[in-house]
Amino acid sequence: MRYKILFLLMFVLSVTFFGINITGAEPVPAKGGPFPEITLPVPEKAGEKEYLGLTGNKPFRISQIKADLVILEIFSMYCPYCQKEAPNVNELYQTVSKRAGVKDRIKIIGVGAGNTAFEIDVFRTQYDIRFPLFSDESFSIHKLVGEVRTPHFFVIRINADGSNTIVYSKVGSIEDSKQFLDMIIKESGLK
Repeated sequence: MRYKILFLLMFVLSVTFFGINITGAEPVPAKGGPFPEITLPVPEKAGEKEYLGLTGNKPFRISQIKADLVILEIFSMYCPYCQKEAPNVNELYQTVSKRAGVKDRIKIIGVGAGNTAFEIDVFRTQYDIRFPLFSDESFSIHKLVGEVRTPHFFVIRINADGSNTIVYSKVGSIEDSKQFLDMIIKESGLK
């Protein structure tokens, strides 16, 4: 019995101190690194498709969005923090849309971890979300981004060669939309 307890204790300590990944999730993509090449379905709403600068009806990658920066929120409709954060993200969307020089260069999207298309529509309606939201019912995207807690914000710079670079990655609230926008413009070098 002592050996079993000792083995279990050593296992827990190994996972804790050495960061052994027992979940099968990828590590959280970090600032300065690339964002995983996820594929999303083209939005059905023409306005959302136009907002992202997409043509055709084939699935797309983040790097195909016509923008210099993409702000991606990983959220869940069941997450009380995400619900509380929805007005802040809506305000950020409005701030970006009204600011000359960046409104066509920064796009916002959301990915609902574990949420069905129906649940995404409920969240969109309840919180009057104006930017595109995508379902990740199977948690496949959530797993690729390290099974982050929600809400988690990634700011992704789309490079001229079609690659991308993460300029911001953080869980929690953006709080003040104007300060957040100023910070990501500065961090990304967007002029």
